[in-house]
Amino acid sequence: MPLIVVPTSQLLWARVAALLFTCVAFSAVAAHGNLQYSGSMADWCIFCWAFSFACTLLVLLVELLGLQARVPVSWSNFPITVACYAALLCLSASIIFPVFFLKYQSPSGEVRDHRIVSTVFSCLAAVAYMVEVSLSKARPGEVAGYMATAPGLLKVCQTFLACIIFILISNPVTYGHHAALKWCMAVYCICFILSMAIVVLCVGEWTGCLPIPFSKFLSAYGLLAVIMYLTATIIWPVFQFDKQYSRNSDSKTIAAAVLTALNFLLYVADLAYSARLVFVSG
Repeated sequence: MPLIVVPTSQLLWARVAALLFTCVAFSAVAAHGNLQYSGSMADWCIFCWAFSFACTLLVLLVELLGLQARVPVSWSNFPITVACYAALLCLSASIIFPVFFLKYQSPSGEVRDHRIVSTVFSCLAAVAYMVEVSLSKARPGEVAGYMATAPGLLKVCQTFLACIIFILISNPVTYGHHAALKWCMAVYCICFILSMAIVVLCVGEWTGCLPIPFSKFLSAYGLLAVIMYLTATIIWPVFQFDKQYSRNSDSKTIAAAVLTALNFLLYVADLAYSARLVFVSG
């Protein structure tokens, strides 16, 4: 009778732990969290846990069944990309969920207990995904897929921060009263689209479809993104907080300014890494 041998490793256990933690997180609130009419923040948190769970389950099944060569993506890039996005998603849920559904709503009894459980396991899931990323990332001098390198992981962080900026400045719209602020929105959109395109090209093994070498494209885009984000980092606070131009500044516009500066630093680090990194895509 044939035996199925399941390989064990730290990476496998990190994925199994993340799978279990995300499952508990969304199961607890789905069963007795009383979030049926709690709005978009509740939907976001449940999406974070469910998406992370589904992607991790997919990665585990492909790995355990040995189907890496049959899936239409680069397996040196896909799992770590999923893990990095899942870490950021679970981290955001771990911050948002207790603030909105424990501090502001102050539930009691069984509902409160289930929400606390979800918060704890969301934090554990974020840690598990961070461990997975740490175990999967390329070591110095190691030949690896682009998404396993520091620039690849930075691309994930850049796109995630851009999504948060979009949410902060779009509800309500805080960039429509001056052309300079519309330029900042254009910077966020252009850099997000190009960074996400790089992620998709690497995961889909389509980097060879570019009309120029991928390394030259990365260098050119990195320099362009740094210059564009530098302008946004300067323009956004000037036209939002200066009384001569600003209508009304609130916590969302301040947060957008901070995240713009943070993303600028990520693009600077990305450019510095890309200038000296040797990698093999796919």
